Amino acid sequence: MNALSDPTKRRWLAWGALATVFLLVNIHRLSTAVLSERLSAGFGMTAAQLGTLHASFFLVYAAIQVPTGVLADRVGPRHVGSAGAVVLSLGAVGFALGDGYLVAFLSRGLVGLGSGVIFVSILRFCANWYRADEFGTMTGLTAGIAGLGAILATTPLAVGAEAFGWRRTMLGLAAAGLLAGAAVYVLARSSPADAGLEPIEGVPEQPSVSLSETGAHLRTLGADRDQWLLSAVFFAGMGTVLTLIGLWGVPYLVAIYGLDVTTASYYTLLGSVGMLVGPPTIGWFSDRIGRRLPPMVVGLGFFALVLGIIPALGRPPLPAIAAIYFLCGFLVGAAVLALSVVKDRYPPEASGVATATVNTAGFVGATVFPTIMGVALDAYRTGDVVGGTVVYTEFGYRVAFAVLAGAVALAFLCSLWLLVRER
Repeated sequence: MNALSDPTKRRWLAWGALATVFLLVNIHRLSTAVLSERLSAGFGMTAAQLGTLHASFFLVYAAIQVPTGVLADRVGPRHVGSAGAVVLSLGAVGFALGDGYLVAFLSRGLVGLGSGVIFVSILRFCANWYRADEFGTMTGLTAGIAGLGAILATTPLAVGAEAFGWRRTMLGLAAAGLLAGAAVYVLARSSPADAGLEPIEGVPEQPSVSLSETGAHLRTLGADRDQWLLSAVFFAGMGTVLTLIGLWGVPYLVAIYGLDVTTASYYTLLGSVGMLVGPPTIGWFSDRIGRRLPPMVVGLGFFALVLGIIPALGRPPLPAIAAIYFLCGFLVGAAVLALSVVKDRYPPEASGVATATVNTAGFVGATVFPTIMGVALDAYRTGDVVGGTVVYTEFGYRVAFAVLAGAVALAFLCSLWLLVRER
């Protein structure tokens, strides 16, 4: 029996193809941090405009999560995932070849459109091919791929952009996306039965779902208080990390500590390493103890305390910044557990739309926080321009980071409320 005919091996090949596309998604969505100076100088953007350009990806990404959940439940991850890879690659081509802010904004939105279907497709695939007691681990492992993509979007991307130019680098990513999409189409199927294979022991059968049933699940989700609390957790946790690593973490170090972009990207790389190891570790631990909420509460509490150091001190020692960035990436795994919680509470045929609903909130956060931080920074700008980039004050960054720390603190309170309700 070869890897294609053995369902326990085939699932890893298919997951690997989907995960490769998701890796590229995370490079694209976090690329504006190391490209911020080039983009600001090239398009003459303010901080708020840069935040909006960065957020255009997440705005579209968030808007299509629930429709993606419906498609993933009805059509399956093969078609949804491969189509997403093609669309995001076409958007990357437009972004690389664009010559103005509007084209860049629209192209990045197209990248967000294609990218937005990938994560939910992977979760739907995992629900169909892995046991329930493996789902937390697989969710964390998939989120860890986001960390690997975030690593590649820091120093490696900065080096690549320096060596080849950022436009050629984007075109290379587009080519990789088309190849990965082809692999998804060849390898991924909705279930072992759909691939003509034997069922995997312990994996629940995934019944088909009608549009009326999907509508009923959506109405139930809309009225579910726990879903709103879980969405608030993911809104703050994922939105904060994507904003920190994906945009303002690098300009903060450049403005306050006088680092160059490549050196500053080493610090956000540590945050990406945290994302690589934290969600799989916390997800595995949650599966091992058979509980979701206690690790979520503890992790979010530490997350809020760690992130609060920056607004409290303004300019902590650089070793402390390194530790803060790493721990923020690691502890976002506590917020990722929200996806496992909501999946566990709904029937198998609703797993796509349930996880998509909560996932939406995380990327609404990633849309809102960059612009709010940009507005706060613009309110305390110095008026000086260095190398084509506006200079912002330490106090402005303290205010901006206080927004993130406060949001994570509210997420901690929401998780605590969930724990109390469960007990």
